[in-house]
Amino acid sequence: MPKKAVLLLNLGSPDSPTVPDVRRYLREFLSDERVLDNPALVRWLVLNLFILPNRPKSSAEAYRKVWTDDGAPLIAISRRQRDLLEAELGVPVYLAMRYGNPSIPNVIERIVNDGVEDLYLAPLYPHYAMSSYETVVVRVREEIARLKPDLPNTLLQPFYNDPQYIDALVESAQPYLEQDYDRLLFSFHGIPERHLHKSDPSHAHCLRTPGCCASTHPAHATCYRHQCFETVRAFTRRAHVPDGKYLVSFQSRLGRDPWLQPYTDQTLERLGRDGVRKVLVITPAFVTDCLETLEEIAMGGSEIFQECGGKSLTPVPCLNDHPAFIRFMAGKIRPWAEG
Repeated sequence: MPKKAVLLLNLGSPDSPTVPDVRRYLREFLSDERVLDNPALVRWLVLNLFILPNRPKSSAEAYRKVWTDDGAPLIAISRRQRDLLEAELGVPVYLAMRYGNPSIPNVIERIVNDGVEDLYLAPLYPHYAMSSYETVVVRVREEIARLKPDLPNTLLQPFYNDPQYIDALVESAQPYLEQDYDRLLFSFHGIPERHLHKSDPSHAHCLRTPGCCASTHPAHATCYRHQCFETVRAFTRRAHVPDGKYLVSFQSRLGRDPWLQPYTDQTLERLGRDGVRKVLVITPAFVTDCLETLEEIAMGGSEIFQECGGKSLTPVPCLNDHPAFIRFMAGKIRPWAEG
């Protein structure tokens, strides 16, 4: 039997919450043409004239708020996910990040040197987006082509509406859903609207036809917005969340171009001013807690909501190393591992 292994893939974090390390990380992240998708010259000017001179300082301050003794939360939790999944599957499980460390080139080199003959690629992104799922798959396959072109690899598809994923999401959130709350807010990571147009193979459906996400269309295979709404639909049905008690919003926008709306910060402002007292916020685009969930939502979002009259914002933790998520991932990979 060929030697099999699994590679977990996620976004990444700086090596430390210092300004130089954060600047290095942001340079790599925002140099990605699938993240900042402007023409190369425009991307260079925006990055070097407007982002890198000032943003690393504020980002470093944000990272310091969530940094742990084990380092960046995303990296520390991802390592636990790796270890638990390896114990569950009985095959080696590696971990790599699209940006920062452990880097994709270094990990693929180690996989090749370890004699792996069949590799399962598991991007930890439930939804398809060119700036997350697509870019990490392209990058890892570039390195495979460079170091071992004949290495077979199997790819985990986006699992945004997989019944077992929804079950895991509901199970992990259940203790919070049993609390008293007025609204449940699904906050997804935002993307520029133009990314939907670029990912739409027809170039005529996404955000161009009325009710585009509700109708059936081939574009939905790569439509982040549709897939987010599908996760919400499946979750609320499975968890029996009544209509009118939940909302959907999008966070983490950058720049002045239109991003997916409504925006999370503005939604929290409106809820507070409308007299909503207690809000739960769940972030299903992330399977692992990170800066965007721990600082932007749990800290910044709570402050916004309370300043506008709200009483309490309770963040629902990501799936992290919850047993239900490890079971789900093992269930997706086990048929390949045992085949």
